[in-house]
Amino acid sequence: MKLTEGFNLLATATDGIKRLRELILTLAVQGKLVPQDANDEPASELLKQIRAEKDRLIAEGKIKKDKIKEVSFDDAPYELPEKWSWTTISEIITSIGSGWSPACLSEPQSTAEQWAVLKTTAVQLMEYQAHQNKLLPSTLVPRPEIETQNGDILITRAGPRNRVGISCLVQNTPPRLMISDKIVRFHVLDDLIDAQFIVLCLNAGWSYQCLDAAKSGMAESQVNISQGDLRNIPVPLCTKTEQSRIVAKVEELMALCDALETRGKLEAKQHTRLTATLFDALAASESAHQLQENWTRLAQSFDLILDRPAAVDAFEQTLLQLAVRGLLVEQDPNDEPASELLKQIRAEKDRLIAEGKIKKDKPLPSITDEEKPFNLPQGWEWVRFGDIASISSGVTLGRKTAIPDPILLPYLRVANVQRWKLVLHDVKELIIDESELERFSLKHGDLLITEGGDWDKVGRTCVWEENLPTCLHQNHVFKVRATYSEWNYRWAELYLNSNDARAYFASSAKQTTNLASINMTQLKNCLFPMPPLAVQSRIIARVEALRALCTDLRQRLTASQKSLTHLAETLVEQAA
Repeated sequence: MKLTEGFNLLATATDGIKRLRELILTLAVQGKLVPQDANDEPASELLKQIRAEKDRLIAEGKIKKDKIKEVSFDDAPYELPEKWSWTTISEIITSIGSGWSPACLSEPQSTAEQWAVLKTTAVQLMEYQAHQNKLLPSTLVPRPEIETQNGDILITRAGPRNRVGISCLVQNTPPRLMISDKIVRFHVLDDLIDAQFIVLCLNAGWSYQCLDAAKSGMAESQVNISQGDLRNIPVPLCTKTEQSRIVAKVEELMALCDALETRGKLEAKQHTRLTATLFDALAASESAHQLQENWTRLAQSFDLILDRPAAVDAFEQTLLQLAVRGLLVEQDPNDEPASELLKQIRAEKDRLIAEGKIKKDKPLPSITDEEKPFNLPQGWEWVRFGDIASISSGVTLGRKTAIPDPILLPYLRVANVQRWKLVLHDVKELIIDESELERFSLKHGDLLITEGGDWDKVGRTCVWEENLPTCLHQNHVFKVRATYSEWNYRWAELYLNSNDARAYFASSAKQTTNLASINMTQLKNCLFPMPPLAVQSRIIARVEALRALCTDLRQRLTASQKSLTHLAETLVEQAA
């Protein structure tokens, strides 16, 4: 299979475009990208011409004589075409040197009369970005001898490991830009060598592997390559005619990669816009009839819309939003209305207060129509969350009070409480007094709600199902326990993780630069929809079934993507 025949398939695989670019460069430097021309001279003849020309320039005093070190090419990991040869950077360059790193201003060069120093970020993979520079202060004298010129090959020699050893060819550079001492530049004989071909070689294959091996340093954030090591880097060589053919083919294929990448981004953007429009319309349904119309419109495009895990995630959130509004199940007029359930809850709560088992709270504000985020189905009621549940804070860390009867127990932090699930691989422990165990311990069916952190952490809710024998909760994790026997904790978990509850938490939270938090009063005041008990059970059953289908679909899409990636890798191996 030709490389271009597999482009569309490769491009759709995970990191496909990135791997395509790497493959193109690898094939280029191995001599496998363009056909060999039987009329081309062997590279050994080119090397003779290079040496003769360099000797002439040395004799005329135009370049300095460089020490040439004998380098063995026996360790080359692949064979070159018959007429190619391995050589080193020192054999083909006429000069090499680095620049200057004075204390510059933060702003870049703005006029052609100003002098500036290139930052290392000006050197990208086979791309020169002249705008990445810092202005030289007027108090410093510029050094024209290190001014960047068209035809310079630049390579980063110091910095973070992933930024060292990257090279590019300088083209169309503005004047008065100097190289820094973290950049090495060298020149080749333009009449005999295509500088862009050398840049290709330095960014792929054995040349790049040797560059990577030459990096040294005490930390990944600061490594170096010496000029001596750079001189000894092996590079493949062929005639300049073939070098130019390879460069042209690489540019052609990279342009195709650019087009595929642009098209992919456009398709992803269009896909996101389409799914957002359809899912928003679905979530905005205000009646069963309207939902049916919107659902029909969506179902016609299921194969196009639910073709990636992110789309399934968005679809699942839409289903949850419909669920909490009562639009996923039929409403049965024979169900006992929520108003009767609320009477039972109030009676049970009064009894618990009278028995001293819970404290009497201050009355919560009445609910206004402006507060209600959506209309409820018949038989449902709006309540404030604090009216149907007991909410408490957990253990404060670092307390200085004496502990007469200490016990060491695990406790949950904000990091342990995610939406819909607990993360228990890193549970810490603390000491409390045994008398506090009842107050701070968790029981089956308790809701855990995060107080704050960054925006996504506010109000995250999950259920405790005795995942550990005995466990406590920290003061930044609220514990919610029912004040009545018919408590459906799954319904509470569903609503508090819904977009409507999250919108309430976001609008009510105390805000700082990057953090937000809610207090207990705000949590108690959260509006909470109460369906009849039978409806709660039907909704939870439907949600669990639909979420299982979404999980299965995500797994199938992931497996399909893995198969596609494996097939793409096979094509890469065949092409290479």
